[in-house]
Amino acid sequence: MTENRRTVVSAYALRLPASVKAEAERLAAADGTSLNQFVASAVAEKIAALRTAEYFAERRARADWDAFDRIMSRPGGEPPRPGDEPP
Repeated sequence: MTENRRTVVSAYALRLPASVKAEAERLAAADGTSLNQFVASAVAEKIAALRTAEYFAERRARADWDAFDRIMSRPGGEPPRPGDEPP
């Protein structure tokens, strides 16, 4: 059974400096998309980046640094392989 799903679309009048709009149009054309799709993708990408940063900040806040130090200082394991050394 196939579900009919609709994406609800909302209009938003966006004011851009002419130079930014021209560059966005150029990049959208080079990408083979419309300016609208280019802007929608850029906004979605920014949302994803902010949500990702928020996710890792929340995880970091719950970190048990004492447990981390115990794990990292335990004996055993292998030395770094060639190319895996820290910079």
